[in-house]
Amino acid sequence: MRKIDRKKIDEICISPASTIRQAMEVVDRGEIGAVFIVDDQTRSFLGLITDGDIRRAILKGGNLDTEIELVERPRTKTATEVMKTEEISEMFDGKVRIIPVLDLENKIVDIALYDQRIHLPVAEPSLGEKELSYVSDCIISNWISSTGKYVNKFESLFADYCGSRYAVATSNGTSALHLALLALGIHQGDEVIVPSLTFIATANAVTYTGAKPVFVDSEPETWNIDPNLIEEAISPKTKAIIPVHLYGHPADMDPILEIARSHNLAVIEDAAEAHGAEYKGKKVGGIGDIGIFSFYGNKIITTGEGGMIVTNNSDFAERIKLFRNHGMLPSKRYWHPVLGYNYRLTNIQAAIGVAQVERVESIIKAKLDIADRYEKQLGCVKGIICPPKAKWAKNVYWLYSILVEEEYGISRDELIKELSSMGIDTRPLFPPIHMQPIYNTGQNLEVAGGLASRGLSLPGSSGLQYHEVDRVCRAISTIQNRVINTR
Repeated sequence: MRKIDRKKIDEICISPASTIRQAMEVVDRGEIGAVFIVDDQTRSFLGLITDGDIRRAILKGGNLDTEIELVERPRTKTATEVMKTEEISEMFDGKVRIIPVLDLENKIVDIALYDQRIHLPVAEPSLGEKELSYVSDCIISNWISSTGKYVNKFESLFADYCGSRYAVATSNGTSALHLALLALGIHQGDEVIVPSLTFIATANAVTYTGAKPVFVDSEPETWNIDPNLIEEAISPKTKAIIPVHLYGHPADMDPILEIARSHNLAVIEDAAEAHGAEYKGKKVGGIGDIGIFSFYGNKIITTGEGGMIVTNNSDFAERIKLFRNHGMLPSKRYWHPVLGYNYRLTNIQAAIGVAQVERVESIIKAKLDIADRYEKQLGCVKGIICPPKAKWAKNVYWLYSILVEEEYGISRDELIKELSSMGIDTRPLFPPIHMQPIYNTGQNLEVAGGLASRGLSLPGSSGLQYHEVDRVCRAISTIQNRVINTR
């Protein structure tokens, strides 16, 4: 259930003497497909007419000048302002989708709407008028490729947001990782330390350079790379460490940076899933030597596809720009001193990115509110472990990911199936890369394996409604309690 802003209520109210034509005009400018009939003098509630009622009246011989009070309509269910949300929710059924909430004087003070989607996706983008306006500007101006004002603006805004001196936009997060490694001179024969529990792109980007990814287990507290296990993975061939801020929770950067300094290693932060996350008050991405982000469609902010590299090192930034554009010298067109790549971002994508950065704080706030609502309800469900939240971290909950303890109820895979049958989409945690067919190192990384086998991500988009969060929580609680009670 959701409610309408009280300021909008008067806009969808009409008098009983209004005509069908006038009612249709109000329906057209409103957002609920209905109008409310109120007394001209007292503004007390008299009735509700939907667009369906209007269509049926016209089919029965009515015309646009027919007065609304003559239109047949079913009796309207109403609620009072002292009723609880749960009581109002129970009034909805297959036909009733709109319930006016009345005060003691019979005036409308709120409107409750039945707003349940059949299918709840795990993630969906948050796009609005700004994005449409900026993209339209690109099309009108004909600047739609990889040059245009929005690319530079996006880079500048994002660098400022991360607290970094430089930002370079790329075609996607994986290309950003590849370029970061190239800028550091990683090549054939080198080794790069990465967590096993992450999306496979982290390791693939290392492999693109000819280097070897070396997999390290996770720590159970944050699900990120375990700093205590990094040192033993270092060899004379090791050149860099890539900590991943998994699912929006920062990795423990201080010990990682200390190890890197003592062994003269570079640190690339994979912040693809962690826009706006903070480690000890500092935004991730700008903590190591280089940070990378992804703007894929399911990320906290998106450009459809796209990526960004941030750094405080001017030499790295210039090398990245060179590699990004076919290795072509900026000062000499079509002159290529190095092997480069076509990893550029388009102006249209950057235009979406500019709008997203301008709205990023509201997007993150919405995700934090959703996470808080999940935690309050799922935190007391037996067999469910909520995502990590270290004291020194700001987790931005790219996906709201939980662990399912099978010994207390249902298994993770069974829960996925049951939720799917209820129209609730989920995703299992990433399978550890060291177990993937193309790598398959044979290592026994118990924490990563255990987390991956028990974890799943729930719907968590910034546009998710509170009643939809409640729906997911009720479903999980009902399933768990049913299984527990039958054992």
